[in-house]
Amino acid sequence: MARELLLNAFAMNCAGHQSQGMWRHPRDKSENYKHTDHWVKLARTLERGKFDGLFLADVVGVYDVYGGSPDTALREAVQVPTNDPLLIIPPMADATEHLAFAVTVNLSHEAPLPFARRMSTLDHMTDGRIGWNIVTGYLDSGAKGAGKSEQVTHDTRYDIAEEFVTIQYDFWEGSWEDDAVRKNREEGVFTDPAKVHRVVHEGEYFHVNAVHLCEPSPQRTPVLYQAGASSKGTAFAARHAECVFVVGHSRPRLAESVANLRKLAVEAGRAPNDIKIFALTTVITGATDEDAQAKAEEYKEYLSSSGALALMAGWTGIDFSKPDRVGAAAAGSNSIQSAAAMFTQGGPSAHRDVDSIARSVALGGGGPVLIGSAKHIADELVSWAEECDLDGFNLAYAVMPETFEDVVDLVVPELQSRGSFKTEYAPGTYREKLFKRGPRLESNHPAARLRH
Repeated sequence: MARELLLNAFAMNCAGHQSQGMWRHPRDKSENYKHTDHWVKLARTLERGKFDGLFLADVVGVYDVYGGSPDTALREAVQVPTNDPLLIIPPMADATEHLAFAVTVNLSHEAPLPFARRMSTLDHMTDGRIGWNIVTGYLDSGAKGAGKSEQVTHDTRYDIAEEFVTIQYDFWEGSWEDDAVRKNREEGVFTDPAKVHRVVHEGEYFHVNAVHLCEPSPQRTPVLYQAGASSKGTAFAARHAECVFVVGHSRPRLAESVANLRKLAVEAGRAPNDIKIFALTTVITGATDEDAQAKAEEYKEYLSSSGALALMAGWTGIDFSKPDRVGAAAAGSNSIQSAAAMFTQGGPSAHRDVDSIARSVALGGGGPVLIGSAKHIADELVSWAEECDLDGFNLAYAVMPETFEDVVDLVVPELQSRGSFKTEYAPGTYREKLFKRGPRLESNHPAARLRH
C-alpha cells in the first residue's frame, strides 16, 4: 500500500523567507505579506490542494551577524521586515474549513499565562486547527529586543523550554476540567469554580500562581511541532513533539536521524508513530522536465549570495563576511548547532567555503531542491519518504504564490493518482486529521499526567 504523504506549505509573514533575492522576481507577490487578502488567497489555494497545514516561521530579531550589522538583511529583505504570524491566522481560518496552521512562537520571550491564552484563543477560533512550533530562539538581537543582555546558552535554552512547556500543559490540560463550563442560565452558573484549578509552579526559571483564563479549547494543547536537531533538541523533541521538522541533503544521514528520533521517542515511553516527521524541500515543477529546468534557471538569475550568507550567519552565529574565521567560529557557535555543524563535521553536507554556503542556502534555505515534471517530483517525494521514513514535507517556496500553485495544480494530482496523497480531508481537528484518533494528546505524552 502506498505511503500517504503529508504536505505543509512553509512560509513566513515577510517578503524574503527562504529563497533570498526572489522578492525581486516579477511574478513574486511576497511583498504583499502586509495585506489580509494575500494570506486568504494563499490559504484557499492550499486547501484546494488538500494541504495539511501552513507552517509559519518567525524570528523576533534581525539578522545582524553578517558584517556585524543588520544592513545586508535590511537592504535585501532577509526575513525583515516581518510581521507577527499569529495575527494572520484568524482570517485564513475563516476562509477555509480544513487547512491547519502551525505557528512558530519563541518561548524565550513569552510570559506563561498570556501565551497560554493566545494559543487557546487560536484553537477556539480555528475550531481546533492550530499547532505550535516550539522554538527557543538563536538571535542575540532577539534577546536584546526582549530586554536581555544576550542570548542564553544553547543547552540552557532547552532547560528553560522544558519548564515552560510543562507550565503550558498545566494550563491547557489541568486547569479546567472537561465539565467545568456549565452555562446554566437557571442557576446563574457559567463555570463551576470547584472544577477550575490553580496552576502553582515554583521552578528555576518561572514562578507561576494562576488559573488559566480560557475554557477548554477543542484540542486543549495545540499540535506540538519542534525543529531542534542538536542532541539536546532531538531529546526534547522525542519527549514532547508530535511533529518534527528536519533538514538534510543526504538520504542515508537523514534516515539515520529519523530512526534515532523514533528510537528516543520509544525510550521516552512513546510510540514511534506518535511523531510525524516533515523534511524541508523546495519544488520547482512544470508541464515537462524541460519546462521545470527552464523555470529553475530563470529563478537563479534573481538569487542573492550576500542575502543567503546573511541568513546563514544569523542561523549559525558565524560572520561569513570574514571567511578566514569561519572554522573557529563554528566550533563555538551558540546559535543553531546543526547548522554550525556543517562547518565542523565532515561528510557530504560539509561546506568548504562561503561560495558553497551561498549556493546551498540561496534557493530554498538549505533543503533539497527538486526540479522536474510532476511525475519526476512525485517519484522523488515518494522515494525520499520511503528511504528516510518521512511522513511528509514542509515545502518552501521560490516564488510566492507561484510555487504553491504549481504544486497544487501539477504535483498533488499526480500524487493522488498513485494513492500517495489524500483526495479528501478527514474530519475533525488538526490532531485528529494527522493521527486519525481523538483531539487530545495521547495518554503516554508528558502532558497527560497533569489532567484531572
